[in-house]
Amino acid sequence: MKTLPKIQQQLQAGEFEFTRHAFKRAIERNISDQEIVEAGANIIIENYLTDKYSSSCLLLGFTIAARALHLQVSRMESDTLKIITLYEPNDNEWINYTTRRS
Repeated sequence: MKTLPKIQQQLQAGEFEFTRHAFKRAIERNISDQEIVEAGANIIIENYLTDKYSSSCLLLGFTIAARALHLQVSRMESDTLKIITLYEPNDNEWINYTTRRS
């Protein structure tokens, strides 16, 4: 299972790919590859160890322009990081972008 430092390294190096779903969402939400690299991954905020296809996690990062991004990525060992989905967290759903509101 990929560690946070390995995930950060792959994001920083641009060694990531999108699922079809994530690619569509990146376009719809106007999230560029450069923003993904900038945001990186500050912390893992949720782990999904029994996710449908492989273990995954939800990451929080910030772009240079201070745009908060959530990235759900696969933790499966591979040469590239697979981004499952990505979005800008909504303040109505998240407290400090890290805790889901009840």
